[in-house]
Amino acid sequence: MKRSEIPSLDDIRAFEAVARLGSVKAASKELALTHGAVSRRITKLSQEIGVLLSEPDGRGIRITRDGEILSKAARNALDELSEAVATIKQDKNNTPIVLSCERSVAMRWLIPRLSEFQDRHPDVELHLSVGGGTLDFRRDKITLAIRRLDFPLSPDWKVEVLMQEKIGPVMKPGMRVHFDNHNYIGLSSRTRPDAWKEWDSQQKSTPKPREIRSLDHHFLMVEAAANGLGVALCPYVLAIDDLEKGRLVAPLGFQEDGSQYGLIYPRNLSLTNHIHLVRNWLAEISAGV
Repeated sequence: MKRSEIPSLDDIRAFEAVARLGSVKAASKELALTHGAVSRRITKLSQEIGVLLSEPDGRGIRITRDGEILSKAARNALDELSEAVATIKQDKNNTPIVLSCERSVAMRWLIPRLSEFQDRHPDVELHLSVGGGTLDFRRDKITLAIRRLDFPLSPDWKVEVLMQEKIGPVMKPGMRVHFDNHNYIGLSSRTRPDAWKEWDSQQKSTPKPREIRSLDHHFLMVEAAANGLGVALCPYVLAIDDLEKGRLVAPLGFQEDGSQYGLIYPRNLSLTNHIHLVRNWLAEISAGV
């Protein structure tokens, strides 16, 4: 028999329920159908196949030999379908979400806020991975990524802007007098070697450092500034918590440099409910940056 000739699944479900439960009344209750609707579906199924599947037996119903063969096959098929759907739903909701984030942003901004997300959504398994620059979602088994959007973006990616990049000099409060007197060391990151030069060209009134020293990562630069080793030309997102705590001050404020941080993921990614929770949370905590 061709698959196109297989009877209606609704009719088969009605017959399987009657055979399994032993009555039309019980089947109609399980399927949320009327007694008459279930009876009509069984009659239609018998006529379509061309055999008698059931017959009256006193006040009940008796399944014929042909009906037993069909009901057993239908039960097995429906059980397999039910298990397959349950497995798909479970896999989609329970698959860990791997969020890749630039190292400094992860350490200075994201990690301090992760416990808030976990408290809100303890059933979401969110794993954090650090990395920067371009992405290979499949190779690195990444679900979502936070990146500064300063590299070529693939047309196969969906990009959602989280926040604007803002830059400004930050320092330990006691360094302010040295900053004003041009008697300070400018701290920068090796990933942005021209940051001070670009800042000076745009903010000509800024007191110039007597020396510039580079550190391997932005998070090291910010921590060095908080401990009085110099003045860091720092992204606001990396300094926001220490500014609120008073460990750092930013006397000149912060200026947008034209770049942005974005949430990136493959366009063909199946957006589960858990992924939506992560996206919404990231948008929420980015709003104040």
